[in-house]
Amino acid sequence: MFEGKTLWQIFNFGGPVMYVLLFCSIFSIAVILNRIIYYARVSKTSREDFIAEVVSEIKAGNFQKAIEVCKNAQMPFANVVLSGLKLRGHGEKMISNALEREVTIEVIKLEKYTSVVGTIGNISLYIGLFGTIIGVVRAFHDISSVGTGGISTVIGGVSEALVATATGLMVAIPAVVAYNYFVKRIDQFVNDMELCASELLDALSE
Repeated sequence: MFEGKTLWQIFNFGGPVMYVLLFCSIFSIAVILNRIIYYARVSKTSREDFIAEVVSEIKAGNFQKAIEVCKNAQMPFANVVLSGLKLRGHGEKMISNALEREVTIEVIKLEKYTSVVGTIGNISLYIGLFGTIIGVVRAFHDISSVGTGGISTVIGGVSEALVATATGLMVAIPAVVAYNYFVKRIDQFVNDMELCASELLDALSE
C-alpha cells in the first residue's frame, strides 16, 4: 500500500486529523523535554547529604551557614528547609505552616505542564479513532459512488484509517509513559520534601 511512498506522502494518507496529531506530538515532546531537564536540574544533590549537612550546622549553632547551604542547593527540599529556617524562633506551629506552604508551592512548580502531557496521551487515541472513522466513511462513500470496484475502490479510505490509527497510538503511548514517569518523580520529590521538613523540625526542637 505504501511501497515507494515518501514519509510525507504516507503522512498525507491519514487525512486532516494528521495535522492535529502532529501539533499534539510536537507540543508533547516539547513539554516532556522541558520537564526532564527541569527535574534533572533540581536533582543534583541527594536529600540525605543535604539534610545531614544542614542538621550538622544547626546543631553547631551555625544557622546562617545552614541558610547558605539551602540557598546554594536550589532544590525543592532545600527551599522547604529554607522557609523553615527563616522562621526559627517563631514557634513550631508557625514553622510547620511555613513548611507546608512551601511544599505546596514546590509541587505546583513540579507539576507545571505535566497535565498537558496526560491530556495529549488521552485525547490522541480519540483523535486517531476519529481519523479512522473518517477513513472508513470515505471507503463506503467510494463504494457507493462507483459500485463494485474491488479493493482499489476502498484502498484510499482504508489507508487513511490505518495511518490515522497508527499515528494516534504513536503520539499517545510516549505521552502516557512520560506522564506516568512525571507522576512518579513528583511523588519522590514530595517524599523528600516531607522528610526534610520533619528532620528540620526535629533538629530545631533539639
